[in-house]
Amino acid sequence: MSEWVDVIKAEAMADGEHVVVDVDGTDVAVFKLEGEFYAVEDVCNHDGAEIASGEIEGDDIVCPRHGARFCIKTGEVKGPPAYENLDIFPIQIVDGQVQVRDDRWD
Repeated sequence: MSEWVDVIKAEAMADGEHVVVDVDGTDVAVFKLEGEFYAVEDVCNHDGAEIASGEIEGDDIVCPRHGARFCIKTGEVKGPPAYENLDIFPIQIVDGQVQVRDDRWD
């Protein structure tokens, strides 16, 4: 089973902010939306570019390269040119510390 990785203290992030962390060799973008934390792989599966710097519109993120749209909460693709969902990762908060892990291979 994969290990939990410390990301940031929960109170250190404001709504709408994000941070990118390496989790077992994978860049994971952790977002705070409406007081909740969500984690997605920081790669647009359309062309392999990072996605975390894209515009956030509600609970969607828009890829800064070609405009593909994904739901941050579920990873669901919402608009082309991407057609596959983003990988999402479990989040937990322990003693005020946001943690994430890559459970895809567990």
